[in-house]
Amino acid sequence: MNPNRRFKDEIYDQFSRIGKAVSSPKRLELLDILCQGERTVEILARETSLTVANTSQHLQVLKNSRLVEQQKKGLYVVYSPAPMVCEFFFSMRQVAENRIAEIEQIKKCFLAGKKGMEPVDRDALIKRIQNNDVTILDVRPPEEFKAGHIDGALSVPLNELELMLAKLPKNKEIVAYCRGPYCVLSVEAVELLNGKGYHAVRLEEGVQDWRAMGLSVASGE
Repeated sequence: MNPNRRFKDEIYDQFSRIGKAVSSPKRLELLDILCQGERTVEILARETSLTVANTSQHLQVLKNSRLVEQQKKGLYVVYSPAPMVCEFFFSMRQVAENRIAEIEQIKKCFLAGKKGMEPVDRDALIKRIQNNDVTILDVRPPEEFKAGHIDGALSVPLNELELMLAKLPKNKEIVAYCRGPYCVLSVEAVELLNGKGYHAVRLEEGVQDWRAMGLSVASGE
C-alpha cells in the first residue's frame, strides 16, 4: 500500500473511534449527564435506567475512546468528561437540532398541552433576574448545582420541591431549569408548581447553553 494512503487510513480510523463511541443513545445520555458534574457508576445507572453492569460497559467504551476519565474518591470511583468533550457534545447536539427535523417534532409532541412550557425570552429573563422580578429555580441534584448554575438561581432539587413550596413566593413568576432542552426535571417541576397555584414557566436552556452564550455561571452553594 502507498505510504500516503496508509497514513490517511490510519488517521481516519482513529477519528472513527469517537464516532463509534457516541453511536449509542445511552452513551450520549451518559455524556450529557457527566457534563453536569462527575458521577459514580451507581448514580449514572439510576439516572439512565440501566443496570450497573450495562452502565459500566458503556463507560468503558467511552473511557477507551478517551471521552471520559475516572478517579478514585474514597470508596467510590467517579467519572467525569475529558477536556473539550462537553464542547464537542454541545456542538454535536446543535448540529443535530439544525439538521434533523424529527428532534423538534418529538419535543413539541412531548410538551403539547403542558402549561408553562413556552420558550422564555432570555434577554427579558436576565433583566428580570437583575431586577429581582423573578425567582429562578435549579431543580437538578445539589451536586450539579455546586458544579455550576445560572447566577442568581436557587437550588431546589425536584425531589425536595414539594417540601419547599411554602418558601416560594406566589406573587412572582417562577422559572425552573435543569440540564437543557431535553431534561424532564424542569417539566415536572413546572407542572407541580402550576398545579399548586404558582405561576411557573420552564427555561429550556441549561447551564451548558447559558455558558455557551457567554452568560454568567456561578459555582458552589
